[in-house]
Amino acid sequence: MADTFSSELDRWSWDQVGERIEAKTAGDVEQALSRAGVADMEDFMALVSPAGASYLEDMAHASREITLRRFGNVIQMFVPLYLSNECTNVCDYCGFSVTNQIPRKTLTTKEILAEAEVIKGYGYDHVLLVSGEAQSLVGPSYFRNAISTLKPYFSNVSMEVQPLEEEHYEEMIPLGLHAVLVYQETYHRDLYRLHHPKGRKRNFDYRLATAERLGRAGINKIGLGCLLGLAEWRTDLFFLALHLRYLEKRFWRTRYSISFPRLRPFEGEGTLPLHEVSDRDLVQAICAFRLLDPELELALSTRESPRFRNHATRLGITSMSAGSKTSPGGYVNGEDVLEQFEIDDSREPAEIERMLNASGYEAVWKDWDPSFDGSGMPLEKSLVSC
Repeated sequence: MADTFSSELDRWSWDQVGERIEAKTAGDVEQALSRAGVADMEDFMALVSPAGASYLEDMAHASREITLRRFGNVIQMFVPLYLSNECTNVCDYCGFSVTNQIPRKTLTTKEILAEAEVIKGYGYDHVLLVSGEAQSLVGPSYFRNAISTLKPYFSNVSMEVQPLEEEHYEEMIPLGLHAVLVYQETYHRDLYRLHHPKGRKRNFDYRLATAERLGRAGINKIGLGCLLGLAEWRTDLFFLALHLRYLEKRFWRTRYSISFPRLRPFEGEGTLPLHEVSDRDLVQAICAFRLLDPELELALSTRESPRFRNHATRLGITSMSAGSKTSPGGYVNGEDVLEQFEIDDSREPAEIERMLNASGYEAVWKDWDPSFDGSGMPLEKSLVSC
């Protein structure tokens, strides 16, 4: 095993991996499907390959069966609480980029509690803290205060903020930090530098090593993901899966989740998707990860449309957000201003719960309990008619 995932990543050629994925055949896909739940990286290449797209129905049925066996017919609900849109990075796909001329806001402790009151009113017991990356304004001490402030009101407090040092995570875990999400955005080094020209986030390897710092700190759960649309999605997801496998072998006591964010419009100038990712592509990605790892939690945010999210609950997704506001203070003021990106599914949490119930699922408003009864719904005729 390589000393770090960065050195493991350098053993692989992006172009050669892309060529191997393109070369996968129908026979390779069928073999991968026969190994569902114990698939290896060669199988994963086949499952995300163009050849795999012809087997989407088979992949969806297998993904659904595996998910129901492991997680039952429940969907874990979470909601982001945006603490600040201050940011010192230039990221050409994000509304918080320092170059965008938008009003900036960082919540006070009183304002954090006011946001929490609205969120609790929706029924949530699991909150995800999000902020821009502004170390001097919104740094470790600010996050420690936010976690300590919110933990008495929520069973689970997770975080998606700038990468921190290992000792910072060690300090926050006893305060109630349950999970940390850190997306590499893309595993293509050159494209990463192109889309992050200035700021601390420009350091590809420091960001890449965040999950390892979290693992050493003893975090309960690590969330990974790519920003789909920045690079060719099949190859990017292979490296995401490779990263997951590396971490699972090294930090085997930690739980893992994968998210599938696609580029969304935002206020200001920036990047449109350079590599289109269709709904069917996203279905293929979700199913491929489920067939790779039955224990993996798969999350879908309000970036996606109501129609797609309704459908995705039957494909292998285990957690989703609802009623999200992507701006600091958005729950109290009810406005979509100062936001990081435009959401697509604006339905209230109660409406999402009714949708889930109508589909035979139960909404769970905190992170996973230790066990479930494993019951599920019969398979429907078609799972991939997006």
